[in-house]
Amino acid sequence: MTTETSTERQVLGLLERALSASCAASLRAAVKLGLADALGGAPATADHLATVVGADPDALRRLLRSLTCHEVFTEDSEGRFGHTEVSRLLRADAPDPLDQLVLWMTEPWTWELWGRLDESVRTGKDVFVDLHGREFFDHVHAAWPESAAVFDRAMTQASRQSAAAVARALPLSGARTVADIGGGQGFLLASLLEHRPGLRGILFDRPDVVAGADARLRDGGELADRVRLLAGDCRVEVPAGVDAYVFKNILGMNDENAAVVLGNVVRTARPGARVIIVENLVDDGPGQRFSTAMDLRMLLTVGGRKHTRSGLLGLVERSGLVVRDVRPVDSYQHMIEATTPAGGSA
Repeated sequence: MTTETSTERQVLGLLERALSASCAASLRAAVKLGLADALGGAPATADHLATVVGADPDALRRLLRSLTCHEVFTEDSEGRFGHTEVSRLLRADAPDPLDQLVLWMTEPWTWELWGRLDESVRTGKDVFVDLHGREFFDHVHAAWPESAAVFDRAMTQASRQSAAAVARALPLSGARTVADIGGGQGFLLASLLEHRPGLRGILFDRPDVVAGADARLRDGGELADRVRLLAGDCRVEVPAGVDAYVFKNILGMNDENAAVVLGNVVRTARPGARVIIVENLVDDGPGQRFSTAMDLRMLLTVGGRKHTRSGLLGLVERSGLVVRDVRPVDSYQHMIEATTPAGGSA
């Protein structure tokens, strides 16, 4: 029996990391094939699953075996594959499914970007405009409508996954009005309103996003009489006359634009208005592997970033806001509570 040496483990570990794109590709293939939905409550063979999803049995067995190494599915001694807690997150009937987020993170155009990471590191800028001639979101919506639809569904899943936890954590006691800036379809805002019956809200985002707001917020919805749907660009303006502004995972744009957005709040908001920022930090908490990977993806696509704790605090303070508190929301998100200057806008 051979014993693996420390050097061999290091070599193998390095080569596994170099091939880690295969894990992302395998997850994408699993979602595209519908494997998690095809596999029911009982373990099944690759031959059976291949018939259900329309795949080559041997190739599917190889895909499943790769995924078991990452604890997505299991394989028993008889060659039958079963679910894990991770694979169940890919099922359409999961309480908080993540299949669309997996697709968004592995869209085909991402592979070329990753291959040019060294260019972004040298320049500190995105490579997307150089490749495609337009800024990221403009190009995605114009050239890749199917990918844009994946993005919308992925953001819906992300919002649903964290909305309740964030809503419970936000310090809004005494606030009568809140504006969710860049709030997407409004799942966080809906959760806030459900948790606080006396609160009224504004959902502020791009026109096409606001048009697809959660049904609870649109005309006829159970929360519609407490909500205003407002289209706009926070780099240009933000709503006035509210008690609290919420920014959840939207300050990852480049620092110049983020400073403009926060500056708009300082100029527009009433004195002492609350500004609550929820973000992933790359240097704090157990979610660092996820946050640092997203940080590099944002560098490639929009020249943006996931911030360090000190970097985000510095950005907030330079904008003229007064930081009151910083604390974790969960294992991978932190919250900064700040206010506009009490003596008046800057």
